[in-house]
Amino acid sequence: MACTSCSTSDGGAPKGCKNNGTCGTDSCNKLTVFDWLGNMNLPTGEAPFDCVEVRFKNGRKEFYRNTEKLTLSIGDIVATEASPGHDIGIVTLTGELVKVQMKKKGVDHKSADITKVYRKASQKDIDIWSEARDKEEPMKVKAREIAIALKLEMKISDIEFQGDGSKAIFYYTANDRVDFRQLIKEFAQVFKTRIEMKQVGFRQEASRLGGIGSCGRELCCSTWLTDFRSVNTSAARYQQLSLNPQKLAGQCGKLKCCLNYELDTYLDALKDFPDFETKLYTEKGDAICQKQDIFKGLMWFAYTDNFANWHVLKIDQVKEIVAQNKEKKRVSSLEDFAIEIVVEQEANFNNAMGQESLTRFDQPKKSKNKNKNRNKNKAQNPNTNQGEKTASNPNSKPNQGQNPNERKRNDEGNQKPQNKRPIIIKKNEDKK
Repeated sequence: MACTSCSTSDGGAPKGCKNNGTCGTDSCNKLTVFDWLGNMNLPTGEAPFDCVEVRFKNGRKEFYRNTEKLTLSIGDIVATEASPGHDIGIVTLTGELVKVQMKKKGVDHKSADITKVYRKASQKDIDIWSEARDKEEPMKVKAREIAIALKLEMKISDIEFQGDGSKAIFYYTANDRVDFRQLIKEFAQVFKTRIEMKQVGFRQEASRLGGIGSCGRELCCSTWLTDFRSVNTSAARYQQLSLNPQKLAGQCGKLKCCLNYELDTYLDALKDFPDFETKLYTEKGDAICQKQDIFKGLMWFAYTDNFANWHVLKIDQVKEIVAQNKEKKRVSSLEDFAIEIVVEQEANFNNAMGQESLTRFDQPKKSKNKNKNRNKNKAQNPNTNQGEKTASNPNSKPNQGQNPNERKRNDEGNQKPQNKRPIIIKKNEDKK
């Protein structure tokens, strides 16, 4: 559902959104809704629904009443009522689906508190809106510097200008209550505009800013997730996940919302399992459950006097033992019911390319011993190079000041090894 500005260019390379989230088709924006009733006509005599859904910066959506009965469609830029002035947004949904969305969000469509749509935005309105949007990033940097200078324990995450540029909304996050009265005075003096501070949660901050999750996809809260349900550590326990906060926490610093996605499936599967605290009573001793495998339907038990030795039982076998224990009967031992798990052999893959090495094209490393010996000789006798015979100057005479023993060793080292026959010494048997 990408628009033309987000399609691929020549050669298959992605272009990217050139409109920075204000596409006319509204098909590459966050929390996009597909109007699957758009091609259906209303019954005769039925008036169209008079409310529309309008999207603002970072996926913020509001419902407005179309009192002027304007012909609006998805992607139209409209001027809506605000306090004070007016705001500029993009229509994301019209028709009967707006009634469904309002019912889902708990908004009464007959309420008189619903604000109205003024008109379709003119070119002048769009120019003022674009200029106000360009001021947001430098203002955010300056606002953070002022907050740090005042030593306030808060983080200004985003700034949103109203469509007419008369008001700026500062979104911030904080763990505790913050006294920002002095901060508002500083902002009004520096930015020369009306200031409104709005605190958001850490999950709402992540949804506004967006990002890439550990799964490699965009964050669910910034793409399609509209409500934030509480996530507990019990969801990780039911799914037998390690309670590692670095793996279970998302970019917001809270537990990941995706922990709730498969929780119902795990809870349904655990209904067939005996309770984890179930004890099995045998003649050999009492046994306690140590581990469960939900997918294979297995449970591991160990005796209270030997926790190192675990026995694997199926669910039916555990239920059978529990039924006998309820009749005050003890089974002989867990070994009579335990099953053996066959360990699958690891597949050994042969090298299809033979015994070739990846470094076969690299140049061989030169030995550094010869260079070390030469440098050592140069350091001991700096005039050695003048007296040595070289291949380029065979008439050069050896240095007279060189030690004859060292000269002899150098001559022996420079000589090439010759293939000599081994000398066999025969011992004279007849001694004279």
